Amino acid sequence: MTTSQNTATSYAGKVRAPEFPHGLEWINTAAPVSLSALRGKIVILDFWTYC
Repeated sequence: MTTSQNTATSYAGKVRAPEFPHGLEWINTAAPVSLSALRGKIVILDFWTYC
């Protein structure tokens, strides 16, 4: 096992992200998204702002 695999394995399942806060405004979705609905899926985050 390589160092990167060992590190990934040591953190697997130990730290959970908090759920999204209620009342957020969602774009391009019919309903609010939950982390449990995204579990096991590939998720791409796109952070942008108006400058």
